[in-house]
Amino acid sequence: MHLKRTIKTLAITAFLAMAGTAVSAQDLLARQAPIDKKMKAVDTLALRNLINKEQMGSPSAQLYKEWSNKYAHRATELPDSFLINLKHFCMPTTSKVITSNFGRRWGRMHKGIDVKVYIGDTIRAAFSGKVRIVKYEARGYGNYVVIRHYNGLETIYGHMSKHLVKENQIVKAGDPIGLGGNTGRSTGSHLHFETRLCGVALNPALMFDFRNQDVTGDTYMFHRDTYENESLLANKARGKSAGDDEPETAAASSKKQEKRASASSDDIRYHKVKRGETLSSIAKKRGTTVNKLCKLNHISKRQRIRPGQILRYS
Repeated sequence: MHLKRTIKTLAITAFLAMAGTAVSAQDLLARQAPIDKKMKAVDTLALRNLINKEQMGSPSAQLYKEWSNKYAHRATELPDSFLINLKHFCMPTTSKVITSNFGRRWGRMHKGIDVKVYIGDTIRAAFSGKVRIVKYEARGYGNYVVIRHYNGLETIYGHMSKHLVKENQIVKAGDPIGLGGNTGRSTGSHLHFETRLCGVALNPALMFDFRNQDVTGDTYMFHRDTYENESLLANKARGKSAGDDEPETAAASSKKQEKRASASSDDIRYHKVKRGETLSSIAKKRGTTVNKLCKLNHISKRQRIRPGQILRYS
């Protein structure tokens, strides 16, 4: 009888303990639920802030309304002006030989620069960004890649022999994206290199100096109303001599365009900053004022200038 009573007492004690544990567990879960809900809200807010911060720091997010893997380029409205950051770049090829300029060629518009490369040469991403297109086009680019960059530009690399990246892949400046080749509408191995803003082709010579394997400055300020004249001057300064291997009519047309650009662009001139120069010394050398330099280049008097930076002075 004593043994039965003891067993009954232990059983009741165990039951009450389990019930108490269950109640405690439920209470803990009940108390934890609001905390989990708050943490989830905090995580969502943090993620949203991170995305907003990345988009704020990425001009491409402001310029392009859609992301598509179906087309190489589609022109949309250009801004009146746009500052393109050229820092943290990599030349797409180590070749210094320009075989064809941007502009009219053989009666049609050539919307990029042709750079001499050999089959198998490594082609690299000019800036960091995301690969939008990896395709083959028999009557055009051949094997080509399109990358959308955080600075607002899109770059196109054509006539390659092989792709080394995939669509939607994130790449850094200097990452190999393909190999030089002679595919598509091409008469010899070379890299066809395009720079586009809002789908509109801009002259790469405004930003890239292949002969010196460098960019033209820390930034390039695009102005819609002066761009065409600047493009012609860039060809003259950094491209291949107009008409070297083009038909006579195309060469004559190009020379006429350059003469018109020279005549109409007397008030558009640039200075490449040398080591030790200041805004004051540049203003004195170019016969202008510091205030005018600041206004033309959208900078302040206190802003530091660096060797290699391009400043407009008239």
